[in-house]
Amino acid sequence: MIHLPKEETKLMVAVHGWSGILLGLVLYAVVITGMAAVFAEEIGIWSAGHVETQSAFERPIDHAVRDLAARTPAKFHEDVDLFEIGDHNLGVFFHHHETAPNGELVSRGVYYQLDREGRIASEQHGTGEEVFGPRNDDALSSFLVDTHVRLHVPDPWGLLLTGILGLAMLVAAISGLLIHRHLFKDIFTLRRKASPVLADRDRHSVAGTWSLPFAFVLAFTGSFFSFFGTVGVPIVAMAAFGGDQQALSDAVFGNPGKPNPQPHPIGNLDRIAADMIKRTGEAPTFVTIEHFGRADAIVTSFHPPRPGDIEPSTLVYNGATGAFDRQKPSIGTQPSAGGTLVAIMAPLHFGNFGGIFSKAVWFGLGFAMCYVTFTGLRLWLVRRREQRSLDWLERTVTVIGLGLPVALLGSAVGFLVTMPLGSAVFWTPTAFLIVSAAAILAGIFLRTHDLLERMLQLAIALLLIALPMIRLATGGPGWPATLETGQLAIMAVDLAMLVGGGWTLWAIMKRRGEHAAIVRPVLQPAE
Repeated sequence: MIHLPKEETKLMVAVHGWSGILLGLVLYAVVITGMAAVFAEEIGIWSAGHVETQSAFERPIDHAVRDLAARTPAKFHEDVDLFEIGDHNLGVFFHHHETAPNGELVSRGVYYQLDREGRIASEQHGTGEEVFGPRNDDALSSFLVDTHVRLHVPDPWGLLLTGILGLAMLVAAISGLLIHRHLFKDIFTLRRKASPVLADRDRHSVAGTWSLPFAFVLAFTGSFFSFFGTVGVPIVAMAAFGGDQQALSDAVFGNPGKPNPQPHPIGNLDRIAADMIKRTGEAPTFVTIEHFGRADAIVTSFHPPRPGDIEPSTLVYNGATGAFDRQKPSIGTQPSAGGTLVAIMAPLHFGNFGGIFSKAVWFGLGFAMCYVTFTGLRLWLVRRREQRSLDWLERTVTVIGLGLPVALLGSAVGFLVTMPLGSAVFWTPTAFLIVSAAAILAGIFLRTHDLLERMLQLAIALLLIALPMIRLATGGPGWPATLETGQLAIMAVDLAMLVGGGWTLWAIMKRRGEHAAIVRPVLQPAE
């Protein structure tokens, strides 16, 4: 149990309440889109109808990359990035590094998108920021991830905002822990027959207490990612490298070795890819080739954590010979506690260290955090309902708390309808804005708050049930086709939406029945 003096407890309650009410709604938006971002890969497969299960790195890529190198100016051979795009196709970015006028390190070069046969489907020239962006087939997943990472606010302000929200979550978690006088008792206390306010408070406390460790992890790792590039890198580069961010990157992430600029053909990339998959058991998520076409070329592959591990794997190959060199820490040249801590930040934040099981757990804990944030705001309002008129704030909480999921589902509808037309990049965020505007107008003009709440809940239920049907109606693959190819993510997302929509509809009907049962005895004497 935690015991604080009365005055300190009151202070912690005030800190907990005001930190939640001031930033709670934006924090709620970050967490709920984070829930979707956990399954961004699966949502991308589901929404675009991708049925391919073989990685691009399990198919021949050597000849295609050599042909691209021959048509690409030599100045962009400094680095080559290889990664999967779309339905397990290959993206290749030949580039060099340069410093922008503001001191920021940027990559400039030629970005190729290849189809399954290795033919060029798209060629773009420019900086990484200019050439990388949502494609027609991944507009939905890109929209969800970008909303979570930076709330679509321009860099660096979006990252700074989400970093501040992460710190606010830490404050709310710590203050919430301190005001629990009976922490272990609160974990299991659910007074189902208590008044609605007490029952809501119990559910808030139980969900908040069980998700406290997750809140700490999510807040800390999220703040790290937000502040790492916007604040950490420039400060360290200025302090230790005279402001040279390239030198910092080479020291922290690079592969130090003796330069040898003599021309030399790159080793066989197909053999390298086969070896890296054999060693890790997983296709790489990203491959980079430093000094392509030189004797000192180095191939580095990045892989998800092995089963039972939480730290990603990084393998290094001699680029000229194709021979395996070593397994490298993600940070630095030698294993270290700090390097391991940084390496596990991403798996801990996105929950992808244990495959679909850990993702499901992270999704559930994210749902609990959303519930805690939403119910905490409503409890704060209930306690002050008699003091002042806060109907406008109560409606605002409902519009954001329930309207945001409706808008996200609306963006999925916009994507599914317009992807076959090739205009999903525009219509995905546009559909989100249209549905958001409709929810705001409903919050302004609907007669009662209860009617607003029921309408938004019903919209969530109906959209969840309708989305799998819309996907099929717009040309998405059916379940037999996905079973035949082994792409089970599509069927799993369909089932999750149908179950979620059905449960939401059942909860609405149950609540309506309970409300009728309460009202009926009051009306009978009057009759």
